Amino acid sequence: MKKIGLLGGTFDPPHLMHLLIAQEALEACELDEVWFLPSYIPPHVQGKVARTEASDRAEMVRLSIKSNDRFHLSMVEVLRKGKSYTVDTLRELKNKYPGNKFYFILGADMVDDLPTWHGIDELRRLTSFIGFRRPGFPADNPAHVDVIYIDMPLIDISSSIIRRRLLDGRSCRYFLADPVINYIKERRLYED
Repeated sequence: MKKIGLLGGTFDPPHLMHLLIAQEALEACELDEVWFLPSYIPPHVQGKVARTEASDRAEMVRLSIKSNDRFHLSMVEVLRKGKSYTVDTLRELKNKYPGNKFYFILGADMVDDLPTWHGIDELRRLTSFIGFRRPGFPADNPAHVDVIYIDMPLIDISSSIIRRRLLDGRSCRYFLADPVINYIKERRLYED
């Protein structure tokens, strides 16, 4: 049985903190692989829309992870189109890969909201949760949801900060993988 970490997100764009979180979960929880799951439309954030097409975001993830043979891109949510709830994604992955054990990776800000997630009771049966502690967020497990916590010094990097830097014409080197920077320039993404 493989132990698979799942890291979902908009990845608009995918940055080095995403990679650091994936690598830390891989090592700390002794996972075999981490699968990156770009969303087509993020269901958990009201009014949030991706700035770039799902195909561009998926390609940027592919470019970001291509040097790590234990990181993989899953297109399950992109191909489904529309909103993808985590419970639907886990159902599909469990049916397709019944021998795998899945661990859903998330930041402390998302852990706090777990009790409100769509289908949380079923989701608790389908996956284990890995949470990263962040300053200002409680380290307690939310009601009726078990979370494996990982301590990691986190850097305040977000996709919105990176988009602002790109819009201002500032360097994003060391925030993004070099192939992603090149892809953004070639495709003229985030210019408006």
